[in-house]
Amino acid sequence: MERWKGRVALVTGASVGIGAAVARLLVQHGMKVVGCARSVDKIEKLAAECESAGYSGTLIPYKCDLSNEEEILSMFSAIKTLHQGVDVCINNAGLARPEPLLSGKTEGWRTMIDVNVLAVSICTREAYQSMKERDVDDGQIININSVLGHIFQTRSSSHFYSATKHALKALTEGVRQELREAKSHIRVTSISPGLVETEFAYQFNNNDREKAAEMYSSFKCLEAADIANAVVYVLGTPRHVQVGELLLRPTEQIN
Repeated sequence: MERWKGRVALVTGASVGIGAAVARLLVQHGMKVVGCARSVDKIEKLAAECESAGYSGTLIPYKCDLSNEEEILSMFSAIKTLHQGVDVCINNAGLARPEPLLSGKTEGWRTMIDVNVLAVSICTREAYQSMKERDVDDGQIININSVLGHIFQTRSSSHFYSATKHALKALTEGVRQELREAKSHIRVTSISPGLVETEFAYQFNNNDREKAAEMYSSFKCLEAADIANAVVYVLGTPRHVQVGELLLRPTEQIN
C-alpha cells in the first residue's frame, strides 16, 4: 500500500457500512479519501475520528446524490479542482428495494438501476478520464458487487436487485476488456460479498428491524471490515496482477 500514500481515492456511499469501513482503512493507509453520500453528517463524524486517531491520510466529505448525473459530474469537477483528480475509484454505493418482477413498482426498479448500474458506469467513466488526462496508468477501479451477481436468489423480492448486480458483473468485465484494448494498465475489480452485517437488511426490509435481525442471526455474517480488508488486498497486489473477481462468503452461507 506504500505507493498509494498521498493519492486520491473516491469512495461512494461512504456514510455507513462497507463504504465507511473502506474509507477509514484507506485513510489509515495514508490516502486522501473523498467520501460521498447524500448526507455527509456521518462522514464528517468519521473524518473527525480519523483525525483524532492520528491517521496519516485525510477524509474529505462530499455531498452527492448518485442518482443525479449532474451532481456526479460536479463532484468530479470539484475533485479535479481541489485534488487534481482520482487515482482510485471505489464504487460502493448500492441499494435494494423489495420490488418483485411481476408486481414491483417501476419507481423502485428505476432507483436501483440509477444507483446500482448507471451511477457506477458514470463514476467509472469519469474516474478513467481523470486518470487518462493526468497520465495515471496505475489507477484502480473497484466495484462492490454482491454474491447475488453470481447466483439466482429464490426470494422474489430480490430478483430485480440481483439483476442489477449481474449487470455490474458484466460491466466490470466490459471495462477490463476496454482497458486492455486501450493498452492501459489501470485495473478493475469486482468484490462480491455474501451476507454482511450492515444497515442494508434494514433498508431492504423497509426498516423492519425484526426481519433484518432474523437475517443476521442465522449464522456468523461477514463484517464491513472484512470487505475493507479485501479492498486493501486488491490495491496491494503487484501492478501486473489483475484481480478480476473476489467472492467472499460467510463460512456457513449456503449460496
